[in-house]
Amino acid sequence: MARIVAGMSGGVDSSVAALLLKRAGHEVIGVFMNNWNEEDINGACGAETDWDDVRRVCDVIGIPYYAVDFSKEYMERVFAYFLSEYARGRTPNPDALCNREIKFSKFLELAEALGADSIATGHFARVSAGDGAYKLLRAADANKDQTYFLYMLGQRALGKAVFPIGGMLKNDVRSIARDNGLPTCDKKDSTGICFIGERNFKRFLSQYLPARPGDIVGADGQVKGRHDGLMYYTLGQRRGLGIGGGGDGRRWFVVGKDIANNVLLVDQGEDSPLLYTKTAAVGELHWISGHPPAPPGEERLFKARLRHRQPLIDVVACMEGEKMALRFTSPQRAVTPGQAAVLYDGDICLGGGTVL
Repeated sequence: MARIVAGMSGGVDSSVAALLLKRAGHEVIGVFMNNWNEEDINGACGAETDWDDVRRVCDVIGIPYYAVDFSKEYMERVFAYFLSEYARGRTPNPDALCNREIKFSKFLELAEALGADSIATGHFARVSAGDGAYKLLRAADANKDQTYFLYMLGQRALGKAVFPIGGMLKNDVRSIARDNGLPTCDKKDSTGICFIGERNFKRFLSQYLPARPGDIVGADGQVKGRHDGLMYYTLGQRRGLGIGGGGDGRRWFVVGKDIANNVLLVDQGEDSPLLYTKTAAVGELHWISGHPPAPPGEERLFKARLRHRQPLIDVVACMEGEKMALRFTSPQRAVTPGQAAVLYDGDICLGGGTVL
């Protein structure tokens, strides 16, 4: 029997993860991480609701539970990066950084202080050990696989990590929760960035960063309108441009950003060639094994994912010092600076980096 500290989010996945560990005979301690304290658009604090759900679930399972406040660490290690990326005109995804800096760092330190052998979360992922190393594997449920958000983890974190639902389908997770009377059995999955929730994104971001309005320019070089600030837009976006009709009558899409001149670049048509690319440069690299999957200068064929839930695509990767060059076997749409590019070898998540 092992002592396992389970990260409890108040959702169905972490609830079932803790239940399965308890059933297996382990000593399970539930811990709720409060990473954000602000109220949502309705004046309610989402953390309070989730904490209530955690307490109810742990009472049903019959395990002790605690709450810890990591909001200061989250603000310093995750949210500050989130803001700096938007200030640079990029579109970050803070979830991967949160996993590395909070859930598998501060939370792991807490668990070790409690004498835990392992930590568990409700992530859809798997871990295997062999040949003296730990490997991060894709989940059994391909539609729910979350390895894309876990690519920043290293050997120490994976050596302590347990993902009890990684080999299950989401429908089975809900069935187990329902059959065992867990109050989160029908709770909807969280989507988007956790600290924004149901709030208007533009209004939220404007509280932290000054906006610089500028011109919206079409592929013909003509000004089509005004933007409210480059940070509010991302590649492939069509809503909220305020351009209206004109041109050939097709919808307008964001196809790029001229950061130096504060210009938002647009073109008409979802299939605009300006939205597609066959190459990408990737920096801020992290490899789960501790070393790159190919020697410098050598091209290798891998699978990759450029956004969560995107089907795996074929890429040719070449390591170039502290960066990686990707060449896609077919043009990819809206490859967005700031997002993660994650490599796979079969079911093995190798790691990745940030699109530049």
